[in-house]
Amino acid sequence: MLKKILIIFALLNFVSFVISAASSKPDENTTDAEGPSDQKMVDFSLSGYNQRGKKSWEVKGNSADIFTDIVKLTEVNANVFGEEDKINLVADKGEYDKTNGKMHLQDNVVITTETGGKLTTDSLDWDRASQKVTTNDLVNVEKENMKINGKGLEGQPNLKKVEFKDNVQVEIKEAQDPKSPVGEVKGPTIITCDGPLEIDYEKEVAVFNKNVKVDQKEQIQMYADKMEAYFDFKNKKILRVQSSGNVKIVKGDNVSYSDEANYMASDKRMTLTGRPRLVIYSEEKLVDAPAGN
Repeated sequence: MLKKILIIFALLNFVSFVISAASSKPDENTTDAEGPSDQKMVDFSLSGYNQRGKKSWEVKGNSADIFTDIVKLTEVNANVFGEEDKINLVADKGEYDKTNGKMHLQDNVVITTETGGKLTTDSLDWDRASQKVTTNDLVNVEKENMKINGKGLEGQPNLKKVEFKDNVQVEIKEAQDPKSPVGEVKGPTIITCDGPLEIDYEKEVAVFNKNVKVDQKEQIQMYADKMEAYFDFKNKKILRVQSSGNVKIVKGDNVSYSDEANYMASDKRMTLTGRPRLVIYSEEKLVDAPAGN
């Protein structure tokens, strides 16, 4: 019975779309100063429903020809209706493939979510079936207390799980520690890596790969091949950072080296393992002291 209802929903939606499109299609025998009338823009609107008969997505825009398999659009406005979040995708122009449900968005592409996430880029591909968005262009994402930019992205349109491909920079603004001296303002933490960077906002973890650098202005710099950072997004805090591979930590004039390093924010403790070595610089002499395993 449910299957029959869904089929009726789909047929009614398609018939309504065709009738609307046909009534909007201009007379092919008329022309204007700019050429044949089939170049005139007409409204385009198409939507889909889930198994419960609830609208799950819709695409709106203006089209020069809606009767081809590839619909060229301008002023694109698409919505994805999730269980917990509504996602809006807009762009100056795009192409919608009616045969496979894929859409290419171009110029001033913006994704916004009801939970406060925002993505901007020059182009984006959206696959309805797999519910993935991809781009090879420069991309910027703002979500929670993080600003991220990089080249190339693949992820979910709700931005809950994304992967940045190359040349990534992350700016993290942590909540001010109430125990900090009055007037002291903690600057943002900047993390860069060659990529990829994988972020799972639901699990509150980010994995940085290749030439990772953590920079806390005038405090500490850390370098590693790979780094896993665990967050408390609700309270805007970094809980733990685990680094591995050629770890180097610079604090003032002192430098330490190790295979691995584990930082716990709760007690501000850094533990070095795997051939740790500490280099201490002073005005009198240079001390190079193994720190034990």
